[in-house]
Amino acid sequence: MPGPLEGVVIVDLSRVVAGPQATMALADLGARVIKVERPGTGDETRGWGPPFAGEDRVSTYYLSINRNKESVTLDLKSDEGRATLARLVRRADVLVENFRTGVLDRLGFPVDRLRALNPGLIVLSITGFGHDGPEGGRPGYDAIVQGEAGIMSVTGPPGTPSKVGLSIADILAAGNGVAGVLAALYERTRTGRGTVVRTSLLASVVGAHMFQGTRWTVAGDVPESVGNDHPSIAPYGTFRCKDGQIQIGVANQNLWRTFAPLVDLDPDDPRYATIPDRSARRAELTADIERALALGTRDAWLARLGEAGVPAGAIRSIDEVYTWDQTRSQGLVIEVEHPTLGPIELPGPPLRFDGAPPRGHTAPPLLGEHNDTVLAWLDELDGLDDKDGMDAGDRERGE
Repeated sequence: MPGPLEGVVIVDLSRVVAGPQATMALADLGARVIKVERPGTGDETRGWGPPFAGEDRVSTYYLSINRNKESVTLDLKSDEGRATLARLVRRADVLVENFRTGVLDRLGFPVDRLRALNPGLIVLSITGFGHDGPEGGRPGYDAIVQGEAGIMSVTGPPGTPSKVGLSIADILAAGNGVAGVLAALYERTRTGRGTVVRTSLLASVVGAHMFQGTRWTVAGDVPESVGNDHPSIAPYGTFRCKDGQIQIGVANQNLWRTFAPLVDLDPDDPRYATIPDRSARRAELTADIERALALGTRDAWLARLGEAGVPAGAIRSIDEVYTWDQTRSQGLVIEVEHPTLGPIELPGPPLRFDGAPPRGHTAPPLLGEHNDTVLAWLDELDGLDDKDGMDAGDRERGE
């Protein structure tokens, strides 16, 4: 089924995570994404593993961020490869790249030339630390930026800086990039012209600091990691039951007055009467709560808390998440037919639209799988232009 971005063509020069995550999200919305890859090796994530799947050793990492795309191979250091890229740019609505600053210029496609080829083109540029500034040219992989952008300092047990178990800097940058592209597409409906959208892993993590940022900028307080506890709210974190751990979130006074009697506490106990009181006595409060929780199983407590309306949850392993009925009911697991692996399940898109049936999805492409079909499409469009009297010089100038 078509999506809301049906008819939008995206040329994807990006690799690894941030760019491919962004273009996959746009493909999920119905855009046609043509992934341009290096001949022979392709996107680096094709070789990232273990684990690999099948006799052809398909990277499960690559499979996670490249559904609903077409793959073509171009040597952008060759005249032929650059000429084909120019043809693609002319037909595109969006170009996505996450090269280091200056690489696209050196390949012969500075912004001025892109605009000449296609005045309506929107360019999404994702970098590690920003395209300018004193450290704008630095390479920036996710783990490095997690450290540089402060997220590791507030994650993990106290005194043990820890990275998030997902490529969170890349994912945040991808989300910001998608928002920028959608805004630019809307703006183009009024102006008729494209623009350059820039974001970075650094900007995306700093932009997500929320209360940890204002603790410093406003209050002058340097945040520190507190493990699974919330730095400002208590009780809010992980608690031990008789046979395991659960998460409990008591985020306001009304919830506290409901929760406290369940664990044999007086909600008006002056030690714990307010959120600041409870935060100041976090260790004492946790011990009191866990004495009560130790008398029951995890499932029993989750049922009791759920019935009372107190936010609580299990701590699921990844396999438990994908076999959970709730996950599957939300369309968060999809099946696609892979050219060599056959039917496989992938994490599904996070958006749904009321009234629209679930759309079909295609498997992440093999390297160069769509070379012939994409070139035939370009030849067909160029042939139509020639019938209308547009020569090669006109096409290069974007006329």
